Amino acid sequence: MKSVLIIGMGRFGRHMAQKLYDLGHDVLAIDKNEEKINKVLSYVTNAQIGDSTDESFIDSLGVSNFDLCVVAIGDDFQSSLETTALLKDYGSKLVVARAVRDVHAKFLLRNGADEVVYPEKQIGNWAAVRFSSENIFDYVQLTPEYSIYEIAAPTAWIGKTMLELDIRRKYHINILATKINGILDPLPSAEHTFQESENILILAQNSDVQKFLRF
Repeated sequence: MKSVLIIGMGRFGRHMAQKLYDLGHDVLAIDKNEEKINKVLSYVTNAQIGDSTDESFIDSLGVSNFDLCVVAIGDDFQSSLETTALLKDYGSKLVVARAVRDVHAKFLLRNGADEVVYPEKQIGNWAAVRFSSENIFDYVQLTPEYSIYEIAAPTAWIGKTMLELDIRRKYHINILATKINGILDPLPSAEHTFQESENILILAQNSDVQKFLRF
């Protein structure tokens, strides 16, 4: 279990706080808006109303005791920047800050953020790939070149085994799992026979996946 401080209870901060709490972590939520704090009381460990740009308030939180500090402020970049810097000044081990523009990410990193998340850009990229083909159902980028995709098994594969199809040599993709009716079968054997309505989770270079989807 980690202790997590999340500052900013907008949509992003609220969803992150709830998920971390559901995962069993100790979450302290901070916002200067009492109404926003009241909305999260039922799914965080603790919550406080306060101004995170106030040095004395940050000092009172004992931020060095938290495993992770998240600056989830999205509507006031100056406050986000000041909060990030103060967290580092007072000994935060790991500061993750939300950016809403590319230039914001650069300044946040320069002012103490260890990592930056850019939800709008990240979900935009995901959605572009997800809806670029009717056969892509999910997508996780690992590096600029490699990703994991959940796609529909080609109709031509139905009733055939992985060994028969010689998938890795022909298509340069690695099958990590198959899924049918929501049930995942990890690392299928070479004798696995593909079925109708079956999805496959593959790891491959993005360029090879694009070629494969045109097959």
